[in-house]
Amino acid sequence: MHLIWATQEFTLKQRPYPGFPILLDEEMRSVEAANAFLRHYLMRGRIGSEQSWPSTGRAMYDYISFLEAQGLNWKDVNRGDELTLVGAYRDYCLDTAKLARNTVRQRLLYVCEFYVYALRQKWVDALPFGYEERKIKRNDGFLAHVDSSSGSVTVRDVSLKVHKNLPRFLGKSEIQALLAAALNPHHKMILRLGLQTGLRREEIATFPLHYVFDPDKSKRTERNIRIRLDPQDGHGMQTKGSKSRDIFVSRAFLKDLHFYAIHKRGERSQLSPLKHKPLFLNKNGEPYAANGKRIGRIVTKIGATADIKVWPHMLRHTYATHTLHAMQRGKSSIDPLVFLQRQLGHESINTTMIYLHLVNERADDAVLAYDDELNDWMQEA
Repeated sequence: MHLIWATQEFTLKQRPYPGFPILLDEEMRSVEAANAFLRHYLMRGRIGSEQSWPSTGRAMYDYISFLEAQGLNWKDVNRGDELTLVGAYRDYCLDTAKLARNTVRQRLLYVCEFYVYALRQKWVDALPFGYEERKIKRNDGFLAHVDSSSGSVTVRDVSLKVHKNLPRFLGKSEIQALLAAALNPHHKMILRLGLQTGLRREEIATFPLHYVFDPDKSKRTERNIRIRLDPQDGHGMQTKGSKSRDIFVSRAFLKDLHFYAIHKRGERSQLSPLKHKPLFLNKNGEPYAANGKRIGRIVTKIGATADIKVWPHMLRHTYATHTLHAMQRGKSSIDPLVFLQRQLGHESINTTMIYLHLVNERADDAVLAYDDELNDWMQEA
């Protein structure tokens, strides 16, 4: 069994997909069922984000390799054994391979989805797993009306029980220390964009200069200004799953972004003979890699300087937690959870609800007026 990555010549519907996973057997022939499943998911946009391709490919490769090593065939779904194929693979991942629970959970998700697809294609006549009801903790706090779970949820019986770890976020003093440690103005603005919009690291890396303007010279009078993140508009924006969404940026922060674009970014742009689309450029005047990994290293390094363990997604958690709490305390006229879901680009509101638990359990009065405080800190600095 071999897992390879497609070259530029690999196309679907006349579009190249370099780096997409492809499974080959020992004779270098396509493992057609697995590859058909991967192509199906790609075309439906289910794994449209390039960051998810390696984990998806490795999950399928590892599962089929495991079965081959045991002398089993993935089609043997009616073996009559108490432990199903997928159940046996789950136990192998946990007990023998000693993989992290989150890794096992992710692999099981893809393997189960493969069988759902195989059943639909009539390659198998049953699923090698069942379904069961599991109790979940009801949300009795703020915005409980969005929780329609009735105290239980239907899950696949091979799924691991979730040990929920609430995401970490930065407190007020940590934010101030982090921004103070960012002596490089380009790096400081990267931090602020993450802290004041909740963008993912790849979204920060590809955020277009075209989206930045001076609100005072426009006819826009609102305090919070809507910006459309559109991967199809030709400006180079990249979002998870290539899905468009609107975000809101405070007027004060947009003015700061515009000042940065003219004065600081403008200096770096002179270092390259090309005109680049992203807002942020490196010291050579070139864009950062679109996957945002360099952005991640910048954030982590600044955190180390401030003696704070931080990564780009923690900036996103920080924005979400503080914003939700501020809207909750301010009795917003719009549903805070729905607003946050759209701002962050979550497909399901259940993903956004983790911040509700975070607010209820950990947040305090220090998170009020989050965006205004950040802007005030920058003026005082």
